[in-house]
Amino acid sequence: MPSDIGGLYRLDRKKRRRKLLENTPLGDEDLALLDPVSAGEELLDGMIENVVGGFVLPIGVVTNLRVNGVDRLVPMATEEASVVAAASRGCKIAREAGGFEAVSTDPVMIGQIQIADLSDPRSVMEDLKGKKEELMGIANRVDPVLVRFGGGVKDIEFRRVVHPKGEYLVLHLMVDCRDAMGANAVNTMAEALAPVLEDLTGGRVVLRIISNLADRRLATARALFKKDLLGGQEVLDSILDAYHLAEVDPYRCATHNKGIMNGVSAVVRATGNDTRAVESGAHSFAARDGSYRPLTSYWKDEGGDLIGEITIPVPVGTVGGATRVHPAAIACLKMMGLSSARELGEVLAAVGLAQNLAALRALASEGIQRGHMRLHARNLALQAGAREDEVERLVEMMVGEKTVTASKAEELLRGIR
Repeated sequence: MPSDIGGLYRLDRKKRRRKLLENTPLGDEDLALLDPVSAGEELLDGMIENVVGGFVLPIGVVTNLRVNGVDRLVPMATEEASVVAAASRGCKIAREAGGFEAVSTDPVMIGQIQIADLSDPRSVMEDLKGKKEELMGIANRVDPVLVRFGGGVKDIEFRRVVHPKGEYLVLHLMVDCRDAMGANAVNTMAEALAPVLEDLTGGRVVLRIISNLADRRLATARALFKKDLLGGQEVLDSILDAYHLAEVDPYRCATHNKGIMNGVSAVVRATGNDTRAVESGAHSFAARDGSYRPLTSYWKDEGGDLIGEITIPVPVGTVGGATRVHPAAIACLKMMGLSSARELGEVLAAVGLAQNLAALRALASEGIQRGHMRLHARNLALQAGAREDEVERLVEMMVGEKTVTASKAEELLRGIR
C-alpha cells in the first residue's frame, strides 16, 4: 500500500478516488461510505439528541506517510486549508530518511473516583490499599468481554488531594482498554465501585469518571529531516529558533501546539474518535510540569540534520462508539489498514510531528501565508463560479498578481471568459 502518490492534488475527485482503490484496502462499496450523504437521517438521529440535520466537512488524504516501515494513506476531516498539503509535505521530507519510528504504551486509561467527608483520609487510604485486589475484581466483573481480550483494571493508585475546603481521597483505576477508547467501560467500572467504597470508607463518593489526561496512554514518534530538503542551514537554524521560542513563551507555544493538533484532530475526527478528549489530553499533558510546553522537540544530529520527536496522549479506539457506527469513520479506518488502536495512536503521533515540522519550515522560509494564499485563491475561484477547467488558471493569475480577493477572482474570471 504505497503512500508516496505524487500529484494527487492535481487530479480531479474521481481520479483521486481511483487512486484510493489502487493503493488502499478500500473497495467501491467503501468509497460510497465517504459520500457526504452516507450517514442517513436515522443514523444521525440516533447519535445525539435533538437532531435537525448534518454538517459536512471535506475528507482529504495525507500522502507519503511511512511509520515503522509501513506506508499508510491517512484521512483527515478538516475545514482548514493547507493542513492536508502541509502534513503530506512533512511526511515526504521524513520519508527521504526512512520515515517515522514510533512506539506506544499499553492503552491504559484512568478512571477517577473522588471520596469526600473522610475524617482520616490517610488511614482510609492505607486500609483500601489492602483491599486493592478485591476492588479490582469487582470492577473487572463489570466488563468480562474486555477482560477476556486482555484488558480490564490492571492497578489502582491512591491519592490524597488537598483543597482549602478539605481533603479528598482519589482512586485512579488503571484500565487497559485494548482497541477501544474506553470511556464507557471506565465510567461503568467507576460507577460500580462507588457504593462499595462508600460502604468501606463511610465517606461520600462524588465523582466517578474517566480522566482525559491520558498520560498512561502515550505514543512517541521520531524522524530525521535532512537539512538540504528543509531548505539549507539557514532554514534549519530558523526552525530551531522558532522551537526555542515555543519552549519559553506560552504565547508562541499555544500556536505551536495548535499546529500539531491541526493534523492530529483532523485524523481523530475522520476516524469517529473524540476530538475534545484528545485535544484536552494533549494540552494538559503539555502543562504537566506546571508550565505549558511544546509537544514536540527538535535538535541537530552529528551530521547537522534535524531530528524531531513528539510524545502525545492518544485516547483513541478502533472499536466502539462512532468508529463502528458512522459509515465514513468505518471507511477511513479501513483506508489506513490498521490492526489496532495502538497503531492508530502511532499514526497520530507521526502526523502531528509532520504537521508541526511543515509549519515551522514554512514560518522559517517563505512564511505561512504563501501556502494559504494558493488554497484561499482556489476557494475564491469556486465562489466566483469558476468551472473545473477554469479554477487552476484563475488561481495562477491571482497568485501571480499577488491579489487574492473575491473581487479580483470575479474580475479575472470575466476576463478569461
